[in-house]
Amino acid sequence: MRNFSKSKRVVIKLGTNILSATRTADKAATLTTNGGIDSEYVVKMAGQVNSLLKMGKQVVIVTSGAIGMGAGQLKLSNKPGDVRMRQACAAIGQPMLMAEYRKAFEQFGVTVAQVLLTAEVLNNRKTYLNLQNSIETLLKLGVVPVLNENDSISTAEIGTAFGDNDRLSALVASKIDADLLIILTDIDALYDKDPKKHADAKPIDTVFEITEEILKSAGSKGSKFSTGGMKTKIEAAKVASNAGCKIVLANGKAENVIERIIAGETIGTLFLPKRKLSNRERWILNSTPAGVINIDDGAIRAVKNKKSLLPSGIKSIEGTFEAGEVIWLNNKAKAVTNFSSAELETLAGKHSTEIRKLLGPKRRDVVAIPEDIVFVDY
Repeated sequence: MRNFSKSKRVVIKLGTNILSATRTADKAATLTTNGGIDSEYVVKMAGQVNSLLKMGKQVVIVTSGAIGMGAGQLKLSNKPGDVRMRQACAAIGQPMLMAEYRKAFEQFGVTVAQVLLTAEVLNNRKTYLNLQNSIETLLKLGVVPVLNENDSISTAEIGTAFGDNDRLSALVASKIDADLLIILTDIDALYDKDPKKHADAKPIDTVFEITEEILKSAGSKGSKFSTGGMKTKIEAAKVASNAGCKIVLANGKAENVIERIIAGETIGTLFLPKRKLSNRERWILNSTPAGVINIDDGAIRAVKNKKSLLPSGIKSIEGTFEAGEVIWLNNKAKAVTNFSSAELETLAGKHSTEIRKLLGPKRRDVVAIPEDIVFVDY
């Protein structure tokens, strides 16, 4: 299960906590600075990535830390709560963060590239595919893409779109058909209960299925500058698993942690994938729905049996959306609709033969085809 020797593409997610620099006040205590990056750690990590490149592997890095670095530069003692202040901190910190990566990788003769993303880019099918092509080109050139959420212009509440980039790393792994996603954090593994509250908590070596019990074992959020917690990491594992990608959650401060994981050492927690969806199915599943189509039980049974969704099964519509957007089906499945919300209001409950009479001769005769319907639970 932990044989990653044949893993060609690897995504590595670096969290805010493990990137944060520390300074020793005395031999008994170590204090965290206000968002400063641990340059020595970044160099060590770059060296490990370089080792993977020499093995013929392709590596993508998903990083956090821009807001923390910006806050440190402004000498803020607490996490900025105001969205505009966090956007300002991200704008200040992002070039500083990339400077650290460039400086570290230059020591090994490796070129890095900055790629900034928003949720809107991933939700739009065209920009989603453009991003995929861009990353593919960079990897073929031997470049290491360094991805981060574009917090300075994101229209979403910062930290909610990707959850300290845990979800972003899983979406990227899914997008590029990565074989392995390594999420490096500040704890050793997933535990059967919160280790901060329970002294008898035990690490979980392998997760075969993400159950309710696994979700309950997740702890709370991390440091003052991070937004992610164990729950976001488990949700990320669910996203990556739909692409057939294995996920390892481990302590990023462990010595040579990346090389040890690739070598097959039992370190951290391994999440095994349960199904492998097509690229389009994964895009549908991971997109933010623009609305909801409420359908009856008969329609649910039909789409579960790989049948098209017909207007006769529609009970009601929620939200405003256009044809071609991703929507919910009863909050159980996601689908690409062939009609807008206004058109579906007209078609709801009617026979499919009436579609062209009402909307025109060149319209599709189904609301959604089986290939464009993906159930969330499996």
